[in-house]
This record gives sequence, C-alpha cells and structure tokens, in this order.
Amino acid sequence: MRQRADGEDLTSTESNARARIGDLITVQGRRVHVRQDGPCDGKPILLLHGFEGSVHWWDAVTPLLADTYRVIRVDLLGFGCTGGEAGFGQDGQGSMLAAVLDELGLAKVAVCGHSWGADAALAVAARSPRITEIIILDQAPDLSYLRVPAITPVLTLGPIARFIQRFAPEAMVRQALREGFAPGFNTSGIVPSMRQMIQDHRAMSWRAYREVSTVRRRALAADPLDRQLRRLALPSLVIHGRLDSMYDWATTRDRYTTAGARFELIDTAGHSPNIETPQRFTEILREFLLAPTAPTPIGD
Repeated sequence: MRQRADGEDLTSTESNARARIGDLITVQGRRVHVRQDGPCDGKPILLLHGFEGSVHWWDAVTPLLADTYRVIRVDLLGFGCTGGEAGFGQDGQGSMLAAVLDELGLAKVAVCGHSWGADAALAVAARSPRITEIIILDQAPDLSYLRVPAITPVLTLGPIARFIQRFAPEAMVRQALREGFAPGFNTSGIVPSMRQMIQDHRAMSWRAYREVSTVRRRALAADPLDRQLRRLALPSLVIHGRLDSMYDWATTRDRYTTAGARFELIDTAGHSPNIETPQRFTEILREFLLAPTAPTPIGD
C-alpha cells in the first residue's frame, strides 16, 4: 500500500512548506496529515517527529521498514501539513493520535517518538490500547540536563518567537538545526534535505516555542517520561546517539533502564539517528520488534 494524496490549493507562502505527501484525516474536528507506506497487513509502526519537524524526518527510515511493516507517519498538531495553533502538549497530541489510530482501525501498533515526539508517543500509549510497544529516540526523561544555547528562553516570548519562526535568516535556522546532529556531521545530501527541514521550521506554529521550552519543562519535572514509561509497563526500547550534544546518553540510559526499558547506543550518531544513521537505527528497531519483552523495572 502506498497512499499519496492529490495536491490541494495553498497560498504561495505555504505551498513549499506544506506540500502534502499523505492524506488529511478528520478526527476530533481537525484535519491531520497522515502518510502510510507498506503492506496493509504488516505490523503497524507509528513514527512521530520532533520539534520543528514533520513526517519528512522519517523519509530515510520509511523505505527500510516498508517492505514488511505498515509505516504510519503523522504531522503532529501545530506542525507540517496538520498545522493548528493549539493542542501541542501531551494531552492534545495523545488524544489526537489515539483518534487517528481508531479511525484507521489499527491494532498492535509500535509507536516511536523522536526527541519531543517521545512525549506524544507515551501520551498515545497511555490513551490507546492499540499501542503494544514503545520506542524512544534521543529524548531524556525530562529537561533537567538539557543543553541548549543561552538565548533559548528568549525565543519563548510571543513577539520574538513569531518573528524568529517566520523571518529568521536562513543561515540562522540552518545553524540551529545543526544542533540536532553530531558535531561535524555533514548535512549535505541528507534525507530529508536541509531545505525541507527549513520549510518544516517555517510551517510550524510559532506558539510551539513556549510549549516545548517552558510548559513542557514544568510538565516533565512533575511527571518525567521514565515515570510514565514505568506506569505503562509495555515493552520499551530507548535508542540514543553517543554524540548527542543535547542530552547526556549515560544519564538517559540509567534512568530509562531503571524504569525497565531496553537501551541501545549508536556510537556514530548525534541527536537524530533516524537521519544520521538510518540503517543502524532500523536494524535495532527491527531486532527489538522481533522479540519485544515486558519490562522489569529495577526495584520491583
């Protein structure tokens, strides 16, 4: 099965950033951009992008999975072709994704969330019995040891966030995006292209800056992802790049394995193994899904 939506009329300023490669599915009164690849009877894998991203951040991974798996990619609320100006947090994203799974009639779904998308992955797992496995890609349990530029808090201010998101020089956006990769990683020729990533950045809601940097920090301090993972008690895998400049991999490993998750480290990757090392990421994912095991949290 390979579903590709026909084009729809868009304004000239949105046409490049919001060119659809999937279908718009209406759930909860909202149109959500969903792309599906692979056989209809394959085990479903739901892939969720991170901050500033879109379904395109899985462009390199999808062909490596779609021979046997049914790969579902979704533009989260406020991003890509889904768009919108609300529902960015775990409650909104989890509720929307659960409704999408219901609409598609999927069962025994593995969900994988990259970076900020891990929040949405755990949220949908908490709301939908259709989720049977969880994969977290380069996301710490909370933001207590997140390393970001000192200027980042300024970007949460409404007028500044709106200006930066729409009008920041391309060179500035490129530099910010490079933080998502290992130091010195060559971004020329990557899939998706840097051009697509910049378009994804332009397409997202400027209101998401405050959500991801301020609201999310408080929410995860109160209920970190490792605690959420422990409550769910589903087979779980955490994949992390050794060269991730945002989160310390060893601290992340210790916290998630204590919660019962399996942990795999990719030595040559930074914060985005789905783009930097898609082959290795896919190999680890396939191996896990062949024999997922229930977690055994330390201390239980």
